[in-house]
Amino acid sequence: MAAPMMNRRGFGMTAGWGASAVSLQAIAVQALGLQALASEPALSQENNNAPHHPPTAKSVVFLFMSGGPSQVDTFDPKPELARLAGKDVPESIAAHVPKIKRAGLKNLMASPWEFNPHGESGIPVSTLLPRIAEHVDDLCVIRSMSHRNPVHGPGECVALTGTSIGDRPSLGAWSIYGLGSETDDLPAFITMNLHTDGMQNPQAAGWGTGFLPSRFQGTVVNPLTGIQNTTMPSSTAVQQRSDELRVLQQMNRQFLQRTQQSELDARIRSYEMAFQMQTTGPELFDLNSETGETHSLYGVDQPETKTVGRACLLARRMVQRGVRFVQIRVGGWDAHGNILANHTKLARRTDAPIAALLTDLKRTGLLDSTLVVWGGEFGRTPTMEGRGNGRDHSPAAYSVWMAGGGIRGGHIIGESDPIGYTVTERPVTPVDMHATILHAMGIDSQRLQFNHHGLIETPLGVTAGQTVLEAFNKHS
Repeated sequence: MAAPMMNRRGFGMTAGWGASAVSLQAIAVQALGLQALASEPALSQENNNAPHHPPTAKSVVFLFMSGGPSQVDTFDPKPELARLAGKDVPESIAAHVPKIKRAGLKNLMASPWEFNPHGESGIPVSTLLPRIAEHVDDLCVIRSMSHRNPVHGPGECVALTGTSIGDRPSLGAWSIYGLGSETDDLPAFITMNLHTDGMQNPQAAGWGTGFLPSRFQGTVVNPLTGIQNTTMPSSTAVQQRSDELRVLQQMNRQFLQRTQQSELDARIRSYEMAFQMQTTGPELFDLNSETGETHSLYGVDQPETKTVGRACLLARRMVQRGVRFVQIRVGGWDAHGNILANHTKLARRTDAPIAALLTDLKRTGLLDSTLVVWGGEFGRTPTMEGRGNGRDHSPAAYSVWMAGGGIRGGHIIGESDPIGYTVTERPVTPVDMHATILHAMGIDSQRLQFNHHGLIETPLGVTAGQTVLEAFNKHS
C-alpha cells in the first residue's frame, strides 16, 4: 500500500519535529544516558571508505589567498623585468600568451621587492614574505599553475571545485565523502572566511557539495566569535525529555520512510552536530589554554595579525582534534591600483601567522601528517595596469606551495617564461592540484566515484587530471 500523500503543513510539522527528534536523541543518549534510545538503528550511514593507498596526510589546511597574489612578487623571481621595465612584452613571449589577458602586453613593471635565497635549498623568496621564507626547506613551490579564467568568482570556483561554474563538489567535500570523519565532536570540514577587501566575496561553492549529499558541505565559522547558535537550551526534566524523545523518534522514522532527501538528512545531522559542538566547540575556541609564547608566535596579540593568527592557531587545534579539512580564505589580494601598498598590507596580515602555523605543526609533530597548501585563484600580470603601479589578473602562470603531509620540501616544480606570463615547463592545472592533494590523503581520484543520476562522477570530472607525484618524498 502506497504511503499517503502529505500536505505542505503536515510536511513542515513532521520535518520540524523529526529534526528536533534527532537533536533530542543525541542529547538524551549522551547527556542523559538513555540506553534504550542508544540501541535504536541509525537513520543513515556516513560514507567512511578506507583509503585507496597508504596516505601521507591525515588532514589538509588550505590557505586560500583570494584576489590573486602576484607570482613575480612572491615565489617566482624575474630579474628580466628590471631590464625590460616600461617596455612591451617581447614578441617571443607574447605569441604564447593566451587571449584571456586583460591588461594587455605593454609596460612591463619590475617587482618592488627583492628576492633572496633561503635555507639549504637556496630557493629564492621575496622580501615581502620574510617569515614564510624561513620555512622554504619545507616548501614545495609550484611555479607552473595555470588555467584560463581571469575573473575572481569563477576563478575561485576553478581553484576550489575544478570548474568555473561552481556546480561541482568542493575539494573539502570530496575528501570527507571519500574518507568520512575522524571526530564525532566537530565537523570534518571547516572553513573560515577572512578580510574580504574589495569585491572578492567568498564563493559558497568553495565549501559546497555540488551534487554530493549536503551533509558533506563545509561548516563556516568565525575565528573571532566561534561557532554561532550553539548555546545550550534551558534544562528540562529527564523523564519529560525521555517521553518526548520516544514519541518524536517514532514520527521521525515514519517520515523518513516516506521520503529520502539529502537536504533533510543534512539538517538532521546538523542538529546532532550542534549538540556535539555545544560541548566541544567552546573548548576549541577558548585559546586561554595556549601559552603566551604561542599567542605571540601567531600574532594573536597584535592588531594586524590577530584575525589570521587566530584562524591559523585554530587550524592547528582543529587538526589536533581530528578535523580532516580546514580552509582559511584571506581575501583582498587584488592589486589593480597599487601593488606595493596592497601586497604589503596583506603580507603583514598573513606572513607571520602562516609561518607560525608551519612552526607549530612541526614542533608538535603534526606537520608530517598535515598537508598545508597556499595559493590563490590566479596570479598577476608582469605588466603595469594603467598608471597606478598595479597588476591585472593572470591565470596563465602563477605559483602555489605545499608543505608537510609527505611533500618533498626545498623543491621547485615547473617554470614560467622569463617575465612570468606563461608556463614553459610542467604545467599544473587546479584539477591536477586537487588530484595531488587527494592522493596525499590516500584517495585515488579516478577510483573515488559517486553515482549522480546514473552518471558516474569522480573528483576530476571530465578533465584528465594528473597527480603531481614529483612533489612527494617518495613517488608512488
